[in-house]
Amino acid sequence: MNAVELRNVTKSFGKTVAVDDLSLDVPQGSVYGFIGPNGSGKTTTLRMIMNIYYPDGGTIRVFGGELHGACTDRIGYMPEERGLYKRMKVRDVLRFYGELKNGKDVRRQVDRWLERLELSEWAKLKVEALSKGMAQKVQFIATVVSRPELVILDEPFTGLDPVNTDAIREAVLELQAGGATVIFSTHDMGVAEKMCDFIFMIFKGRKVLDGTLTAIQDQYGSDTIRVRAEDGAAALQQLEGVERVTDFGRMQELRVARDRDPQEILRAIIARTRVESFEIAKPSLHDIFVRIAGPDARGVDDA
Repeated sequence: MNAVELRNVTKSFGKTVAVDDLSLDVPQGSVYGFIGPNGSGKTTTLRMIMNIYYPDGGTIRVFGGELHGACTDRIGYMPEERGLYKRMKVRDVLRFYGELKNGKDVRRQVDRWLERLELSEWAKLKVEALSKGMAQKVQFIATVVSRPELVILDEPFTGLDPVNTDAIREAVLELQAGGATVIFSTHDMGVAEKMCDFIFMIFKGRKVLDGTLTAIQDQYGSDTIRVRAEDGAAALQQLEGVERVTDFGRMQELRVARDRDPQEILRAIIARTRVESFEIAKPSLHDIFVRIAGPDARGVDDA
């Protein structure tokens, strides 16, 4: 069963088409990642699922039917624009949000989550006294404290340090283990690669990728070489059969033309410099993103 289904959904703001003929299935119990450049339609799509925006055309089904009334109590939504009552105390604001959603055992759930995300000692302070990272964790708790069946998170990792990123990541996986479906948007391709059962990419309002990471990578084949060379990127320029060199400092990624043998390229590199490591791989999600949406993009159909 799908937790969310979109069929031929469109949404425009004036003359700007934000979402164009989008169809999407989010399997129940999955972690589903939304990726795409700024302004591509991610947030608009999430808000249409939440009934904050209404589509101009197409249908959206949540839990097998149209979203209405009590169904919203089964959904937790964390918007990109964070919003908490800053003058309320942390524990009080969390209890307030939990009770708004008719959450069960709210007081115990609030205390459990405060302890889980290491915020118990801040519970009696006002929200305005929190750091940005702490406030974001409080916003996350406010989203999930009512134990929703569907959790929608718009950029939940933005601005978090590695420790807090790990804390939210582990909490998301805990929600999934408890049976919840989680949809989140992110610009962090590494997080999407590691966490998501399915990844959806929207670009200029249209769906360009949708599936598991393996299925997405299989569309491109093993056309990527990761190499560490003694002379670095300087030794890898203007290699025949290499379409692009991406320099990561101590390691470089080479995109190989379709008709070229990577072993030929390895021999050409060895003729120029000492090779410390050489790996033939499928492109990363970051690289696929850049291929579709970057300045030299060819488009997904040409990949």
